[in-house]
Amino acid sequence: MKTNNWETFFDAHAPHYMSNGYTKNTVAEVDFLLTELTLLPGSEILDIGCGTGRHAIELAKRGYRVTGVDISAGMLAEAARQADEAQVHVDWVHSDATVYVPTKRFDAVLCLCEGAFGLVGRDEEPITHDMAILGVISDALKPCGRLILTTLNAYARVRSLTQEDVAAGRFDPVTMIEHAMTEWELPEGKQQVEVKERRYFPFELKTMMAQVGLLVTDVWGGTAGNWQRASINLDEIEIMLIAVKD
Repeated sequence: MKTNNWETFFDAHAPHYMSNGYTKNTVAEVDFLLTELTLLPGSEILDIGCGTGRHAIELAKRGYRVTGVDISAGMLAEAARQADEAQVHVDWVHSDATVYVPTKRFDAVLCLCEGAFGLVGRDEEPITHDMAILGVISDALKPCGRLILTTLNAYARVRSLTQEDVAAGRFDPVTMIEHAMTEWELPEGKQQVEVKERRYFPFELKTMMAQVGLLVTDVWGGTAGNWQRASINLDEIEIMLIAVKD
């Protein structure tokens, strides 16, 4: 698998990932996911962009059969360690989500917290990248299987951008692509991170999903730690889409 800048970043960040504030509400988040998915006990769940496995492990604790896929070997090593500590089994797969080939079909797929969708490498075209992931998700789902996806809220970012961002080349209003070096405050300290994003509006995501046989049934505000059946807040970080396989 070709290494990209995000794989390198997360391999280094993996030991510190669970110190991020947005990782602290896993149990409540899984409660919400299961309410939305209405799965039978022992159902098969695929977590794409699983990171250190916080959702996958909690689902495995509750008796679900879980497969976690991530681009970062470092994140998967942390996930495996934490699963061992929790004494649960998860099938961990090291793969770029755009080229992952499911070996079975799942009752539900999760793609949460920008673990894969929207996580665009410097040499990747964002829509091509994200459509590839949606294609993988569609292939992975059983008929009538459900997807829950969270992604960055385009409304919030557009409301915060300025004409200076356009003039400096950080944001292209024609392609809706933002690409810049950004300073992040991380648990391990401040770090310059190359960020390339193409944030989507819900109507775009509904069209993209329809192209691969996924029917969006609900769109909620979806910032990690505050998942609920609520309308989109224009200034919140994330949105959530729920879709069903045709």
